[in-house]
Order: sequence, then C-alpha cells, then structure tokens
Amino acid sequence: MISIGRWSAFAGVAILSLVAVAGLCMAIYMGWLFHDMPDAAELVDYHPPTATRVYAWDGTLIGEYSTERRIYVPYDQIPPQLAWSFLAAEDHNFFNHGGVDVGGVGRAMFKDVFNILQGRRPEGGSTITQQVAKNVLLTNEATIGRKLKEAILATRLEQALSKKQILELYLNEIWLGHDSYGVGAAAYNYFGKSISDLTLAQCAFLAALPKGPDNYNPARHMQAALERRNAIINAMVELGHATPAEAAQALREPIVTQPPQRASYRDADYFVEEVRREELARFGDKVNQGGYYVRTTLDPRLQTAARIALMDGLETYDHRHGWRGAWGKATLTTGWEKAAMAHSPPSERKKWQVGAVEEVSGGQVKVELAADKSEGYILPADVAWARGGKGLAVGDLIFVEPADGGGLHLRQVPEVNGAMVAMDPNTGRVLAMVGGYSFSLSSFNRATQAWRQPGSSFKPFVYATALQNGFTPASIVSASSITLPGANGQSWTPENYEKNFPGPLIFRRGLELSLNTMTVRIAAEVGMQKIRDNAIKFGVVRDMAPVLAMALGAGETTPFRITSAYSPFLNGGRKINPHLVELVEDRDGKTIYRADDRECHGCNRDFTGDFGPDFQPEGQQVLDPITAYQIATMLQGVVQHGTAIQARELNWPVGGKTGTTNEFRSAWFIGFTPQIVVGTFVGFDDNRSLGHGETGAVAAVPIFIEFMKEALKGMDKLDFVAPPGTVFAQVGPNREAFQPGTIPTHAVAPLGVGGPHSNNGQPPATPAPPDAKAVPNKKPEELNGLF
Repeated sequence: MISIGRWSAFAGVAILSLVAVAGLCMAIYMGWLFHDMPDAAELVDYHPPTATRVYAWDGTLIGEYSTERRIYVPYDQIPPQLAWSFLAAEDHNFFNHGGVDVGGVGRAMFKDVFNILQGRRPEGGSTITQQVAKNVLLTNEATIGRKLKEAILATRLEQALSKKQILELYLNEIWLGHDSYGVGAAAYNYFGKSISDLTLAQCAFLAALPKGPDNYNPARHMQAALERRNAIINAMVELGHATPAEAAQALREPIVTQPPQRASYRDADYFVEEVRREELARFGDKVNQGGYYVRTTLDPRLQTAARIALMDGLETYDHRHGWRGAWGKATLTTGWEKAAMAHSPPSERKKWQVGAVEEVSGGQVKVELAADKSEGYILPADVAWARGGKGLAVGDLIFVEPADGGGLHLRQVPEVNGAMVAMDPNTGRVLAMVGGYSFSLSSFNRATQAWRQPGSSFKPFVYATALQNGFTPASIVSASSITLPGANGQSWTPENYEKNFPGPLIFRRGLELSLNTMTVRIAAEVGMQKIRDNAIKFGVVRDMAPVLAMALGAGETTPFRITSAYSPFLNGGRKINPHLVELVEDRDGKTIYRADDRECHGCNRDFTGDFGPDFQPEGQQVLDPITAYQIATMLQGVVQHGTAIQARELNWPVGGKTGTTNEFRSAWFIGFTPQIVVGTFVGFDDNRSLGHGETGAVAAVPIFIEFMKEALKGMDKLDFVAPPGTVFAQVGPNREAFQPGTIPTHAVAPLGVGGPHSNNGQPPATPAPPDAKAVPNKKPEELNGLF
C-alpha cells in the first residue's frame, strides 16, 4: 500500500510538470505572438497618409488627391474644447495613466459580462494610447493576442512619445465616417468648417463618432447622435471642461451637416485631373498620400469664363443642327419620376431639370418636372425648333431650363465636343483649360489628348519659316491655280476655300485670307524639310513627314501644343514651357518642385537701391524677334480684314488664325493679345464631319470672342511692340515691319510671273521637291478640304 507521503510526492511532481509544460507552452505562445511585434519607436517619425491639396494661383482650393481623406492638424492648432470632447468621450483619464487604464479595463470587463449574455460585442476598455497602437501598428481583429499586443505597445508608446504627440496622432488618424480621417477632414466634411470654427456642440458630435460613425450618422440615426453628443457635453461639464451655461447652449443646438465636397470651386475638373496625371508621373503614388501643397497657374475667373464660353458655343452649334429627339420615354403613372431622375443632366448645368412631356396641343407643349411635380410650358421658339427636328410627343423625357421671363427652355446635350486653352505667352502659365463639354459626362481631355489636323491654323509656321529664308513682307506670291505631281502618278491641285484663284498678292494676304495655293507655293520654294524642323522646334508636332500637304495642316497636334507653339510670335521668339503647376511643397513646407528653374543672379545680396536681381528671359530662342513680330502683325490682319473678322467687335489689339480640316471635321481658332494666347477647338470625338460650312470662323471664333469679353476685363490695352532694330516701310495699304537691310528698292514680282521667287506658274522643276509626292495611300483630292 502506497503511503500518503509517496502520493504527495507523485502529485507534487505531476503538478510541477504541468506547471513546467504550461510555462513552456506560454513561452512558446508569447514568443510566437510577439515575434513580429512592431516597434513603438517607429511612431516618432510616423506620418499618416494625408490629402494633397491643389490650389489656384489666388489661393482658391480647386481639388484634392488622397487614398485617405485627411487634413493633418498639429497639436498646437487643435482647439482645447475639441481635444477635451474626445477625452471626455474616450479616455478622460488620458493624462494620468501610463498607456493602460487598469480601472477602465475593470469596468469594461464587468460590462462585458452583461454584453456577452445579451449577445452584444464586448467593450475593450481601450485608452486613446491603445487605440493609436491598434490603428497605426496593429490590425482590427478582436482576439486576446491582439489585446495583449495592444497593451504592451501602449506602454512602449508612452515611453517613446509625449502625451501631446499621442493625442495629435489619435485626432489625426481616427476614422470618423463621412469620407473623413481625422478631425480636420471631419470638420470640413460634416460642417464645411475648419476645426477652429467649430462650436462646442459640433466638437462633441465629432467626439461621438469613434464609437461607431454609422451608428451616429445624423441622416439615419439623428436621435442616437443627439443622445450620444449630449452625453459627451454633460461629461465635459462634470470634468470641468465646459461651464453649465456653455453646455445648456450646446444642448439646444441642432445637428446640421452638409454633404462632403472636395472643393467649393468646381469649374476646373479637367485642369485638376491633368495636374493629377502630371504629379503622378513626377512623384508616383506619394501624390495621393504625401500631403503635398500644389500651387497651380489656374486663374479661376478665366477658367469659369472658358468653361461657360465652350459649353455655350457647343450648344449653339448643336442648336444649329436641330433637335435630335427625347432621350427617353416614360408612361406618366406614379413612380416615373424616380427612374427619370436617374438620368441626370450635366453637373455643370445646375439649372437644367428633368421633365416629361405631359401634353401637346397646337403650338403648346406642357411639361411636368420630375423633381417637384410642378408644371410649365416650353417657349414657342423652342417648340418650333423641336418641330423642325424629331418633334415632341406625350411621355418624352427631356431636359428643360426655367427661362428668366417665365416658361421653359428646351435643352439637349450636344454630341459635338471641343476644348479651350488659355496661356500666358511670356511665362507658359496655363491660365485656363477646358477639355470638353462636360467632365461629368466624359473625363477625356481633348485639350491634351485629342490629336487632330490643325488645318490652316498651322500656316503661321510656314510663313515664319519663309521669312527666315528669303521672303519679306514685300514679297508678291501668286495665288493662282497650281498643279503638283502626286502619289501613284496622280496630280494634286490644291484649292482655296472660296474656289477662287485671285492671282498675285502681297505676302501677308496668304495668311489673312488663308489661301492654300499661295501657301503651297511658299512651302515648295522654302522646302518642307525646313518647315518640318521648325514645327518640331516650336513644339507643334512631335514629328511629321516633310510633304507639302503638311503645309496646309495635314499633320496632327493637340489644342494644348499648338496654342503653346503660338507663344513665340508674341514673346520675341522664345519657346516657353507650358505648365499647370508652379510649385509643390511637401508636408513640412519644403519645396520639392518649382516650374521656374532659372538661376537668380544677385538674389542673395543686400538691397542697395540699385537694379534688382538679374533673371534671364524664360524659354529657348527659336525665332528671330523681328520675324516673330512680323507674324504677329500679319495675324492681326486675319482679324482686321481676314477670316476672323468677327473678332473685330472686341475693339482690342487681337490677332489669330482660323483652321478648318477635311470635310469640315475640325474647326480651330488660335487667338491672342500681347498678354494671352487662347486655343479653341471644335470637333466630334469620332472625327465625323461638323457639317458643310462649319469652319473655324463659324464654329470656333464665336467661342473665342465670348471668352475674351470676360478675359479682357481689367487687362491693360497694350499693342504689339516692335523689337529693337525693326525698320518699317509702306507695302500697299500696310505699314510692314522688316529686318534691317531687307526693304526692297523695287517691286518684287510674284511667284509664277517671272520674279525671283517664281517658276513661271509651275511647281519647282529642278528638281521636283520630294514633298510634292503628296501623302501616301491617300487620294490627292482629300487634301483640298484643309483651309
């Protein structure tokens, strides 16, 4: 029989063995649990993802880029009542514990007994320090292992960071719903304010959200949101962080929120998206989380004017080509409005409304509006317009706009599209850019991404090259018919738009009247290789074949490129760097990109009253200044008595060049004053014809005029200034600018009538230029449509 002593010995050994095994298991578990424990010291230099904010040149916020929408706010800029609101809600003992609040954990465990019995999620009793550890360094899984890690990391955090640093991280990191990370973004998204402008009631509401943003969303759970907010206000009074009077006022304040918005200025969507693409190429994914400050070149006043002018111009074109019919059909029974409202008008047209034709009687069309069930009648002129097209019938779903004097305008979204770009020709600053009729309908940026034939808007580069190679403003060139050898043994006879051949004319008239025959003669004599090289040097094209068809604008460019390429005509012959971004700073205010990279000689010296710092002019010299001035004044003639004569109504020193392409597929006008250059393009996305007669003068120039009426407000009325060394002489009715020593002492005979630039009316024959072989795989007659 085993003695009691021996049993005791066996039991002791067994217990010790179990303890040893348990200890070993615990050691293995703890080793596994903490083998990848993050280092709390990492948070000393931690920066949460922060939105990059984009500003116009005048400080207007125009956009944001972010993976997590956050506006980082340093601790010393956080209002005390906001900080104390969160402490009252989440951790009122924050400044006294060492990372883990033992009393708070005990209270949470006691509550959790009842929570588990009632099937509710347990409370963690986490301090703010623990929440920072969890949110930044750990996952959100509800396990004992994670809670242990959280507690240990919290104590380490308290050793690595000050209380203020921990609270700053918490208030900027916490998810508060409504597309908001941190209190800065939440204040803006919920109330449209900065945190410094929040009331006590609004601070307490934000502090209610960490417990469950969806549970306290005022749009769905207003009563729960009020109760939670009021409990926090009362807790602040108990803790001494608000007076009873302040609390009483806060408790009476309703919760009024607003929809979150990226920026209040919304006319620059194409511009902001183009900036985003540029910055992604420059900085990679950091642009969406680096908290950069981006100062752009945008002028909000001009941007709005450009958007309105382009939209109005495209709608005017669309109106000329008739009513295409309703965009939908509805049976006017209960509930039709909801389905109809799903088809919203362009966001840029805020006054347009969805309506359904309720009654058609004689010359009247009655419409019921989907938004409020009100009724109105379409204006008689618009009824006549609709009947000239596909007409209107009961049940037709349409867009309408209330007229100022009563009644409704009939509206339709244009199928045609276009672009407008405005630049400072001296600096390359892009002042405005609109890439299409509506960004909400299509984000494709036709200003930078649509490659199209520029037609005659390319001709100034031909004439500039000619002036560099022996031609002068006094040169006489024949505009009579000309036939050139083409591809596959065919001949090519370019035509002028009016199908006329006026004979010998002064050099500038080829530009003013956009004469193809005259331009081809000049290009043939100068040589297309030189014209090609200049077109690339100016930045009109990346590359192009040196064939004569290119002299009439058969190559491809974008509105952005050709608008920039006109700048040398206005700034003394310098190719500038067209740019949308002036400056980028990182979250610490350090400049990491600057568009103007010129060296400043003397910027660091003390001011003595003498001349200021010496800056070299921006850009590369690509054209002689006098030649640039000659082209600018000739392009003024296009407005004064040429194809863009409508622009004379501006009563301003304005120049420019129209362009129209094959079968009226694209319409252009590049116009300018000494201070601004503006490119306007109109065309369908599928490159089909705009319709007979839809030239640059008809479709594009009116858009330019509408924009310039706003752009010229406040602008100094400056004329084009001749550069030093320019000499002048009268040539016909015009006072022309000449290079020194080039004023002729006798009349210059025209090409084709025995003059020094002539070949007796025939194309150059010794030898025939390689470009005279036309465009491969195209019928020569297709080139006749470039005007």
